[in-house]
Amino acid sequence: MRFESSLRAGRAALAAMMLSVMAGCAITPQKVTVPVAPTVDLQRFMGPWYVIGVIPTFLEKDIYNAIESYELAPDGRVLTTFTFNQGGFDGPAKRMQPTGFVVPGSNNAVWGMQFVWPIKAEFVISHVDAQYTETIIARSARDYVWIMARTPTLDDQRYAALVGRVKAMGYDTSRLVKVPQRALPGLPASGRP
Repeated sequence: MRFESSLRAGRAALAAMMLSVMAGCAITPQKVTVPVAPTVDLQRFMGPWYVIGVIPTFLEKDIYNAIESYELAPDGRVLTTFTFNQGGFDGPAKRMQPTGFVVPGSNNAVWGMQFVWPIKAEFVISHVDAQYTETIIARSARDYVWIMARTPTLDDQRYAALVGRVKAMGYDTSRLVKVPQRALPGLPASGRP
């Protein structure tokens, strides 16, 4: 009896500790330390984005044709599909489907991106232009960043300006890698269906 009681108490303490840790890691606009877009029109932000430049995660090393697509679900979640070829234009096709959760009070610019339950990674729309043709996704940890556009390429001057924004956020832009892209069949060069 005493052993079962101790075991239950230990489980309860472990559960409380885990909830406390997860609550401490909650994503809130107040914890974000990178610039945040003043407001994001979710409907306009949806659709495919070509990844032009990236400080890559371990999954994004040596990627080609990287495209991140967003679809707004009726319940407000952002269904995300990230596709790329590994190692070359004709390399093995890879696909990931995390789910985005818009953080309340962030004007739709701060999301929790969930690859594995219950962990949500910070995902901050730091910049999106008025035409919704280019964006920068950043993180307060300044570990990863994504420069994306509706087109498979950006002219050198525009790309340099976006890299300048990333540098001004405090990132080490020497780690930034340009992603080889080409327009894919079935996806207009504009990136918009």
